[in-house]
Amino acid sequence: MDVEQARDRITGIRSAGGKVSVDELDALWAALPTVRPEEILGAWRGSAFVTGHRVESLLTAANWHGKRFHSPTNVQPLICRGADGALFSNVEAGKGEASLWMVEFRGESTASMVYDGQPVIDHFKRIDDSTLLGVMNGKEVLDDGRHFYFLLERE
Repeated sequence: MDVEQARDRITGIRSAGGKVSVDELDALWAALPTVRPEEILGAWRGSAFVTGHRVESLLTAANWHGKRFHSPTNVQPLICRGADGALFSNVEAGKGEASLWMVEFRGESTASMVYDGQPVIDHFKRIDDSTLLGVMNGKEVLDDGRHFYFLLERE
């Protein structure tokens, strides 16, 4: 699969409601280009792929909105919407905040968000100039060996 085929397939998955297998997401991940931390600074709105991974329900319960990458050392990984409608950094659910690093994952170095207070790393690849594919990795997030995948769209 090449980059254009991966982008087209992701567009199709999104327009059909986001239901997809982790195996297919693994293949799409492999086809996309890596990114550097400085290329992804800014505010991003997040959404989960529907794979049945247990993190989907945790993010729904937290009213997850997205992520904010202010700088490589100042990252808010869990921007959530409060009952009053206001956005806030949910440091309790995220066990702190995070930072951006280049980290090798599946043989490629790409921009990755390392959580401050838990053994979790989110790796990112570029779908297009305003959309990233993310995969959550770490001891506490694998679900029967499966990673959690999500999208980020630049706000």
